[in-house]
Amino acid sequence: MPFSPLAIGYDQFIIDLDGCVWIGGQPTPGAVEALRAVRDEGKRVAFATNDPRAATEDYVRRLWKIGVKASLRDVVTVGGAVQHLLAETRAGRTAFVIGTPALRRHVADAGLKVLNGTDLASRADVVVVAGSDDLVYDDLRQAALAIRRGADFLGTGRDATYPQPDGLWPGSGAIVAAVEYSTGRTAEIVGKPEPQLMQTALDRLGEGRTLVVGDRVDTDLAAAAAAGLDAALVLTGEATREEAEGFEPKPVAIADTLAGLLVGP
Repeated sequence: MPFSPLAIGYDQFIIDLDGCVWIGGQPTPGAVEALRAVRDEGKRVAFATNDPRAATEDYVRRLWKIGVKASLRDVVTVGGAVQHLLAETRAGRTAFVIGTPALRRHVADAGLKVLNGTDLASRADVVVVAGSDDLVYDDLRQAALAIRRGADFLGTGRDATYPQPDGLWPGSGAIVAAVEYSTGRTAEIVGKPEPQLMQTALDRLGEGRTLVVGDRVDTDLAAAAAAGLDAALVLTGEATREEAEGFEPKPVAIADTLAGLLVGP
């Protein structure tokens, strides 16, 4: 499987998962074969995801399930970034979390006492807000009360949506926006478009010419720009070609699929 002229010029790739490698767990056309070809040629790959719903090991299992070999070191998640940040800056404090059990474990593993399900939830020192399939009004109420009392306010990302087979579902950013609107506070964002996930991926990949591949302008391309990295966009997710062409700095390439970007026809 021949490389594209673009891929030949890079030593390593940081690739988003949702919308690039898969949609709803189903691989995008040719993605598995293209990733295998890239690695067979000795080029390095890391995956960086803004999806906070699952733990790192869950993403590794999903990659293996579709035929992509991966280790824990290959996958950089926003949940892991939250854990790292909290462990360094807020260990020993209390937290209320809007998110999945996996995200609550990340917060607890950072050394915070998670107050979800207790009478003290609205008095937490830190509120972490992320996407959740089980959001209820009481989550928003507890988060808003704690933030209005002075809690630190962290969000995993501003993704308004994420791609699924039947269309675009509300993302973490939709829930973060609801809490911001009800409190008048702006969340500190941990994931993309901030550069932390890119920097963590670079630490794991090592030195080399790096290309970030994503499917969103406002998160993937923006995070690459914040980290000073080249970026390319694929059209299997949410962004359109017109949006990508209007972004500054412009992506080095726009392709229909990840496979089309990395390998030749």
